[in-house]
Amino acid sequence: MKKCTTLPHLILSFLLLSTFLFSPTDAADGKWELLLKNVGISAMHMQLLHNDRVVMFDRTNFGPSNLSLPNGVCRKNPNDTALKVDCTAHSAEYDVASNTVRPLFVFTDTWCSSGAVNPSGSLVQTGGSNEGEKRVRVFNPCATCDWKEIQNGLVNRRWYATDHILPDGRQIIIGGRGEFNYEFYPKSAGSMTALNLQFLQETSDGAAIENNLYPFVFINVDGNLFIFANNRAILFDYVAGKVVKTYPTIPGGEPRSYPSTGSAVLLPLKSTKGQAVEAQVLVCGGAPKGAFVKALKGTYMDALKSCARIKITDSNPVWVMEDMPLARIMGDMTLLPNGDVLIINGAGQGAAGWDIGRQPVLTPVVYKPENVVGSRFVQQNPSAIARMYHSTAVLLRDGRVLVGGSNPHNRYEFSNVLFPTELALEAFSPSYLDAQFARLRPSIISPGSQVRLGYGRRLAIRFSITGTIALNSVSVTMVSPSFTTHSFAMNHRLVVLASEKVKALKNSTFQVQVTTPASGNLAPAGYYLLHVVHQKIPSAGIWVKIR
Repeated sequence: MKKCTTLPHLILSFLLLSTFLFSPTDAADGKWELLLKNVGISAMHMQLLHNDRVVMFDRTNFGPSNLSLPNGVCRKNPNDTALKVDCTAHSAEYDVASNTVRPLFVFTDTWCSSGAVNPSGSLVQTGGSNEGEKRVRVFNPCATCDWKEIQNGLVNRRWYATDHILPDGRQIIIGGRGEFNYEFYPKSAGSMTALNLQFLQETSDGAAIENNLYPFVFINVDGNLFIFANNRAILFDYVAGKVVKTYPTIPGGEPRSYPSTGSAVLLPLKSTKGQAVEAQVLVCGGAPKGAFVKALKGTYMDALKSCARIKITDSNPVWVMEDMPLARIMGDMTLLPNGDVLIINGAGQGAAGWDIGRQPVLTPVVYKPENVVGSRFVQQNPSAIARMYHSTAVLLRDGRVLVGGSNPHNRYEFSNVLFPTELALEAFSPSYLDAQFARLRPSIISPGSQVRLGYGRRLAIRFSITGTIALNSVSVTMVSPSFTTHSFAMNHRLVVLASEKVKALKNSTFQVQVTTPASGNLAPAGYYLLHVVHQKIPSAGIWVKIR
């Protein structure tokens, strides 16, 4: 496995940007809250489920965690490389409402694995390391549920792979260390095959460096897969098994994939009567060529400061470059309900891997995709906790972002190291949650949470606003919660629903008619968070299930 205080970062004044930024949220910089000082494990992987609980896990061979398994249960695994008998948990369920943690039992090694929530709402985790590399593990969201393991659920070892839910509800698992192929789950009638993907071989910088693990994968609006690895991308028809478009290399050619770990996000998809107009991908940060090898020898190069943005639906797509305020490797990119992007966590020097990251970047940045180039980045208030290698961030239903993890060591290390294993859980509240915007914040009245939706259907949404409404500044978004690990939010997408004129009812109540996404190409089946957004201030979400 490859491998993360620093000088404080000054918060930049927004006055220089005021010419371009009109949203009321620009007046504030976000707030941090320490939720739990010790959740017992390091949150290397995280996923929010539709019961408002977050499943997190690290790896089984870290040694004993700080969270005991209940009722004297112990994991007895003669193949484990750290402890043959381990009575501590390496997975946990965080209950957002009660701010408590429940230990979960995972038997085999989930180290650097992948996952996705299937259309029924169950978390399907794939692969890992050692004896866990071909396992599939399923977690059904309920108050007493625990992991169920499927011993040979995968054809090939999946370590540092990427998952994505497909429009037909299956999961595709792409790549992994030494695996230049992909496979599907669940398997069709007795089929246990993996299919070659030459692009992964072409983007590898060799077995000692790689720079193409955890590829960035998104379903395009045409149903094909956008796959980015190292410094370039393809559009892949997984049904026919062929490349239908090759995108240009990012200018400069610097690597953005593990261990030169940048991050990427599919920017908000705007639909008209259920049809998406265009799709854009944003790739930010990473490390320059040679950074990983130099870091192994004790020289830590500065991380990349650049972002590259591309319209993947264009017939002649080109990358548009822009610079972040701060260089960053191992950052996480999270879509916010109002369509902005939060860039958080990471380091300013080195590479991803054991103890080879330096200079924690404590200051998050909000990226505003609708602004003009040069005015899109807004720095936020910094955290006091370094979030280096193996950190995570996921969006919660109330609009906060849950932040956890950071363990750049081969075991749990709490002393005599530069960056100790971090067990604390924080929440970052973007400025749209500030009390000064309470009168602008919508509150959804109907439909109720957990409503089921069909594709291409009209839906009336009623909401209230206590202040003065701007009728032309209301939108409705659907966000798919991400499986986040190693600086990539898998399956994460936001759709801005096609909407008609807002209608005033009575008693500060309003109604907006929207059209749900036309197909699974735009929004694969499953659970989403639906938000009403007013002047860039989102409501708390409600859970909707589309199929």
